[in-house]
Amino acid sequence: MAKDILSQSEIDSLITALSSGTVKPVVKEEEKKDHRNYDFRRPSKFSKEQIRTLQVIHDNYSRILGNFLAAYLRVPVQIQLVSVSQVTYEEFIYSLPVPTLVTVFNMNPEMGSAMLETNPSFVFPLIDLVFGGSGEVPKDTRELTDIEITVMRQINEKLLNSLRYVWEDITTLTPRVENMETNPQFNQMFASTETVALLTFSTLIKRNQGLLNLCFPFITLEKIMPKLTAQFWFKQTPQELTRFHELRLFRQLEKVEVDVNVVLGKTTVTLDDFLGFAKGDIIPLHRMEGEDLDIFVEGELLFKAQPGALGQNLAVQVTGWHLEEEGEESA
Repeated sequence: MAKDILSQSEIDSLITALSSGTVKPVVKEEEKKDHRNYDFRRPSKFSKEQIRTLQVIHDNYSRILGNFLAAYLRVPVQIQLVSVSQVTYEEFIYSLPVPTLVTVFNMNPEMGSAMLETNPSFVFPLIDLVFGGSGEVPKDTRELTDIEITVMRQINEKLLNSLRYVWEDITTLTPRVENMETNPQFNQMFASTETVALLTFSTLIKRNQGLLNLCFPFITLEKIMPKLTAQFWFKQTPQELTRFHELRLFRQLEKVEVDVNVVLGKTTVTLDDFLGFAKGDIIPLHRMEGEDLDIFVEGELLFKAQPGALGQNLAVQVTGWHLEEEGEESA
């Protein structure tokens, strides 16, 4: 019977021989291979860089969804992207539970359709909260009613609308819901062998954990594949985006509320005079008739104005910017 275990002296002799080069290590045949296995039934159409780009985009998307749902439902909501992978459409469809809610949506007229799958463990707490409940999941999974599907259609439209913000640096999206199904196996929108990018999100609504899946078929993303790279993002100079971001910034600023105060004038009085004030007394101000008034915005003196009236209300008419130095005004 062959000896399977080496003694310590044999091990030491072998190490010494390898170190001196007397014995050369045997290289297994498979280590010499200069090729890799490729499964033609599951072709890899998305590069690693494109997968990473999709991950970066939808990491941001998960944060936007979490903030939106927390404000919409008024309960704690956490959404996190947990995986990005490429699988066949058939594998994706048969991995889904039945029933579940599958929403087919059109990304834009040039690209075509994609799919959003909302797991029952995500849908039922959400619906219960919308209808005034505490966000509980039914003990037995059941089919959604027509009313519940209608409510979810409106919510999913809002969820898909948020895609526009995270994809705006890649392409302009106009998501539009085309169809909703509760049995994913009835949905044959693509060939079973079509490669898809599958993005899976974990959700936590109060204490209920669920899942969301976004499915982007390769045929839908094919036209914009060159844009799903870091080089495309970084090669865009700030000048190309300046006008777009400027308009967007102005739209946001237009909605900001600010405190505006107009000061008619100032004066200094003694405490004795102040205590002696009576109805009808006239208090002289350190401002001449016809002199501009001061307008303060958020406590900062910015404008000059003349007093007046607008209908039954007191008003001021802005006459110009406040200049700190008299020399600037004369200039």
